[in-house]
Amino acid sequence: MFVNQFIRWKLALVALFFCGVNFTAVAQEWSPSKTIKIIVPIVGSTNDVLARIVAPKLSEAIGQPVVVENKPGAGGNIGADFVAKSTPDGHTLLIGYNGPLAINVGLFDKMPYDPVKDLAPITLAVATPQYLVVNPALPIKSVPEFVAYAKNNAHKMSYASIAVGSASHLTMEMFKVAAGVDLTHIPYRGAGPAVTDLIAGNVDAAFLVPGNVQQFLKEGRLRLIATSGQKRFASTPTIPTLIESGYPDFLATSWIGFLTTAGTPKPVIDRYNKELVKILRSPEVKEKLESMEFEIIAGTPEQFRSWIAAEIPRWGKVIKLTGAKAD
Repeated sequence: MFVNQFIRWKLALVALFFCGVNFTAVAQEWSPSKTIKIIVPIVGSTNDVLARIVAPKLSEAIGQPVVVENKPGAGGNIGADFVAKSTPDGHTLLIGYNGPLAINVGLFDKMPYDPVKDLAPITLAVATPQYLVVNPALPIKSVPEFVAYAKNNAHKMSYASIAVGSASHLTMEMFKVAAGVDLTHIPYRGAGPAVTDLIAGNVDAAFLVPGNVQQFLKEGRLRLIATSGQKRFASTPTIPTLIESGYPDFLATSWIGFLTTAGTPKPVIDRYNKELVKILRSPEVKEKLESMEFEIIAGTPEQFRSWIAAEIPRWGKVIKLTGAKAD
């Protein structure tokens, strides 16, 4: 009897040992083994700013260098395709936005990747409405004045966008249809050159996220006449929305999120989600992003996946309505 009890006791100890090993393995988080790349599929934009704010914080959290690499072109498709075709080992991330993740599906006749099947969402980071801005040399201080000027100068006005297929492109196309005006589209490779030409008067207007133009508005080098959100910005309470300006259904949001290559193991995605959400919600980073008029989202991979799935048909309707196509 004593022998049987001894055997059972030994078996119980062995079982506990292996359970302990298993619990330790489960508790261990994935960690990268080399430098992490964050691919930004555009140059000189709030996407780039967000990536460079997050990169050093992420490096500190995961114990490996994190570098930001710009791969612009084709409305964000080149950078997104690079990540889609990378090794799914968690060492290449994409900072994606409306264009390459939702808009381009309807804008381009052929996509080199499928944003739903070939990319794995980590977290939707931030979202924001846009500013409708004009060169201050124009006699335009309101939306009605903008529409009147555009109609009186038919085919003469132009607008800048940060890229073909970006929210800044499609939002102005939406407005052209809503207001019955005609402006020539001048696409740029990022916000930097678009804003530079707008200030210089080489183009007349643009829809841009607040972080790209705030400083120039304060300096009087650009003029803000409306926003594309549901309500006014707290920082610009005198500036009406387009809804208030006579376009009751006009609502357009820009957003930015983190993704990686489809097929990346779940523990990798979970680790990045945990660290990125913590970084985005940290007081220092939150303050910086909110000063750029961004709303912090920082949700789950599943929520971001659902968001992208809803955005593709939403922007697809706009593209179909406006007849917009990639240049």
